[in-house]
Amino acid sequence: MPAPIALAFSGGLDTSFCVPYLREETGRDVQTVTVDTGGFDDAEREQIAARSAELGASGHRLVDARRDLWDRVLQYLVKGNVLRGGVYPLCVGPERVVQAQALATAARELGATAVAHGSTGAGNDQIRFDTALRLLADAGDGGPLEILTPIRTLSLSRDDSTAYLEERGVEVETKTTEYSVNRGLWGTTIGGKETHDTDGVLPESAWPDTVAPADAPDTPHRFQIRFEAGVPVAVDGEMLDPVSLVERLNREGAAHGVGRGIHVGDTILGIKGRIAFEAPGALTLVAAHRELEKLVLTQLQLVQKAALGDLYGRLVHEGLFFDPVCRDLEAFLDSSQRRVMGDVTVEWLKGSIRVLGATSPHSLFDTGVARYGEDNALWSGRDAEGFAQIYGLQARLAARAVGGVLHES
Repeated sequence: MPAPIALAFSGGLDTSFCVPYLREETGRDVQTVTVDTGGFDDAEREQIAARSAELGASGHRLVDARRDLWDRVLQYLVKGNVLRGGVYPLCVGPERVVQAQALATAARELGATAVAHGSTGAGNDQIRFDTALRLLADAGDGGPLEILTPIRTLSLSRDDSTAYLEERGVEVETKTTEYSVNRGLWGTTIGGKETHDTDGVLPESAWPDTVAPADAPDTPHRFQIRFEAGVPVAVDGEMLDPVSLVERLNREGAAHGVGRGIHVGDTILGIKGRIAFEAPGALTLVAAHRELEKLVLTQLQLVQKAALGDLYGRLVHEGLFFDPVCRDLEAFLDSSQRRVMGDVTVEWLKGSIRVLGATSPHSLFDTGVARYGEDNALWSGRDAEGFAQIYGLQARLAARAVGGVLHES
């Protein structure tokens, strides 16, 4: 009997198509593997398992990888204050890292010689999955794993996949055809219809979890987040494991309409893409952590962290997490966080996230030494005058060298 195929399975339109298609075209059993990286409740997990059986899979496996996702990637997105394009908290890219690893591991355990995913030929996920799976297949025992990508190979549209399933008596929800929704611990992405235009605005019905900011409570919600070594550990004094903490912020933030955004960026393949997202927890944590760092780190630390954090986020987003340079960057980020501890006060109000203040035992903000615009204990006015005379000297010399022209055309 031929070896089975291990399929990365979310229960969505594209991966649902893959189950009967692979069975019919290859004559092999299909084992579905759902890697839970957040966004599922117990009822949805049961629905996914039932969907797998309905589609004819010979078996189904659920892997809870939420803590693995945090430990391996998400904590470093917080430590690096990573927001792609200044707005997008990388909701999807980190998930693919742990999903690919879990899929490859499951494939070996199931005796599969092929893995499959439902990525299209246009987006980033195909590159993320393929790059990771090839590397992981090379590192594993049992020979190489064949990678099957029916949606990409057949160049199928969502309407095509829907028609195929309906011909086989499988019901497909209309909204599944209109939008591609990916829920995860670090946020939810929504693609389709309006995101295919540069100025399309999603209707309220397209946002899965957050309430409209206009309909959010009129009373602000104020709370504190505690960080230790750059990692969030408590909300309002309640100690929480990282997964529970992020899930709490996602749930409570959604009720206040926070975390919505739309991002335009460059895909790995070099084209422009546009995606809507909901990420109350991620955006809140990055904003709070960034403000705490301003209080604790030196100016040069902040400058270097901004550059290296951005590089780390880019590598994760573009499917290069397994490159050794990411381990080097993680070591830097860990080192930079040794003194990043304290409490940050945050306020949510009708879709907005405001950081009101922060305290830390390692604060460099010392009112006993100096106050901006006031007298200080570290230098005199004469010292400052001398510094001002020297500071910018090279620019003055350069101006003289070009005849006093400060702005060359």
